[in-house]
Amino acid sequence: MKTTQQLHDLGQRLWLDNITRELLASGTLNRYIGELAVTGLTSNPTIFDKAIGEGDCYDAAIQQKTAAGQSGEALFLELALEDLTEAADLFRPIHDASGGMDGWVSLEVSPLLVNDTAATIAAAKKLYEHAQRPNLFIKIPGTRAGIPAIEEAIFAGVPVNVTLLFSKAHYLAAAEAYLRGIERRVAAGLDPKIASVASVFISRWDVAVKDKVPAALHNQLGIAVAKQTYQAYRELLASPRWQALVSAGAWPQRVLWASTGTKDPDAPETLYIDALAAPDTINTVPEKTLLAFAEHGKVVGELPVDGGDAENVLAEFDKAGVNVEQLAAVLQHEGAQSFANSWHNLLDRIASKSAGL
Repeated sequence: MKTTQQLHDLGQRLWLDNITRELLASGTLNRYIGELAVTGLTSNPTIFDKAIGEGDCYDAAIQQKTAAGQSGEALFLELALEDLTEAADLFRPIHDASGGMDGWVSLEVSPLLVNDTAATIAAAKKLYEHAQRPNLFIKIPGTRAGIPAIEEAIFAGVPVNVTLLFSKAHYLAAAEAYLRGIERRVAAGLDPKIASVASVFISRWDVAVKDKVPAALHNQLGIAVAKQTYQAYRELLASPRWQALVSAGAWPQRVLWASTGTKDPDAPETLYIDALAAPDTINTVPEKTLLAFAEHGKVVGELPVDGGDAENVLAEFDKAGVNVEQLAAVLQHEGAQSFANSWHNLLDRIASKSAGL
């Protein structure tokens, strides 16, 4: 049995952290679905920036949309929605067969809205309505301005992938927003089955501290944070508050491990998949990592529900001078800025291609 299928049987879903027009047109994504148990897909501005910048797969569409008078952000969102609706349709049989739990794709609101709650809510509603696909998540960052937007989007019936979460505290804030949104739907007599995932970024922790801690601690911080977050997740699922919503028909907001491609060339390619196996979770992985795991990854156990050695490991980082909560805030800010930079690069690239074509 393939290791990817073993993960699926354990209860963890593998999603692909990539999308390109070539991936769709070549049948590669369809093959990953059939052969590697891939049940969903995520995207972000950096992924689209790379996809549109490499090669000429998007040139004809850019030329056509430019000739029709489209430009800038509107043109990009049309390109993104074309790709993501096609991907959503590929995953639709999985979505239907799982009763709506699996088979999702994700589209991010403009990262330029990161500090604007009202504009984020409006954009989330507009994108979801425009896509006309039940299995499309709208990605909203779990920042200070994003948290109330998440609650309002959930209450409005928009499925949300909460992005840019880096710590247990970030996760709990996102979970609280989801819970409030669902509780308001129940109180209003609305269907409580609005899906959501909470995306916790892993590898960026280890990149951030690599040159600041002893070699013995390399590539341990992200996994320790994940273990701590997973414990909080399992405790929340078991709480009376959550069980009351389950009784009303609500779904769990699953934890999703993001940024799980290994950045350290000295570490195993499959480090974060091997270490983060756990039921009722999702791991969204780059294509290279997916293929490496299918070839030589191992499912050797699952994350401990009690956090395992997380607190001890985090204490070692504290001794080494790493303030985890402060670093989480820095990483979230840097992540938001990185996506904003990719967004600007993306729009510049499209404008350049439009002019050239």
